[in-house]
Amino acid sequence: MGKIISIANQKGGVGKTTTAINLAASLAAIEHPTLLVDTDPQSNTTSGMGIEEEAINHSIYEVMVGGVDADESIVETELPYLDLIPSHIDLVGAEIEMIDRDEREKILDKAIGHLKDQYDFIVIDCPPSLGLLTINSLTASDSVIIPVQCEYFALEGLGQLLNTIKIVRQRLNPELELEGVVLTMYDRRTRLSNQVAEEVRKYFNERVFESVVSRNIRLAEAPSFGKPALLYDSDSRGARNYLALAREIITKNKELFKNSPVFAN
Repeated sequence: MGKIISIANQKGGVGKTTTAINLAASLAAIEHPTLLVDTDPQSNTTSGMGIEEEAINHSIYEVMVGGVDADESIVETELPYLDLIPSHIDLVGAEIEMIDRDEREKILDKAIGHLKDQYDFIVIDCPPSLGLLTINSLTASDSVIIPVQCEYFALEGLGQLLNTIKIVRQRLNPELELEGVVLTMYDRRTRLSNQVAEEVRKYFNERVFESVVSRNIRLAEAPSFGKPALLYDSDSRGARNYLALAREIITKNKELFKNSPVFAN
């Protein structure tokens, strides 16, 4: 039985999609079967994995709104052990289309829950909002990772996100946990990055991952080539940072996968 992890932050530009793509790729590189789910209408995760629109038969839109079986929407990626459920611009109207549906907050949960039997990890890239698509993602998840950029106003809006997580836990998904907070766009040379990192650690304590994602040009370039950093430049600092994060998450969840061949070796 696998684990579903949402990557969520309603602020844009915090490294959310970068984290979703590269964490999923890193988990797959360590030979954990992983599914990446793009629930953002902007489809940046889909394009960042090199999946062209014409290659998509069914997207997460058809799964959530059209009743298509999630298995029919899964596409393979360049990386062994990594599959993707792509997004599509049609998803922009999904929240309106779902508004009158029964248990509308649980549509994604019902659609992908059975896939936990096929994958060790399912990583969901949420939209940069706290709307119905993000609520669906949190309701379907076992835990959530919050990327926080090491820049001014880093903690702004996090209270609202944490309150949303609390409401989802109380009303929809009592099993939802905070997997952790990951610091992104970190530059050890600047006083600001170090101050923000200190503030975030003070606020979240042990829930902040030890692994930090540094500001890295290769990491920023990779999506334009439709590749995770591991395939674009496996020796880049960004690729190494996300591998470290993946290993930290795997270690944290070791009990969940104690029978996995990855740990048997």
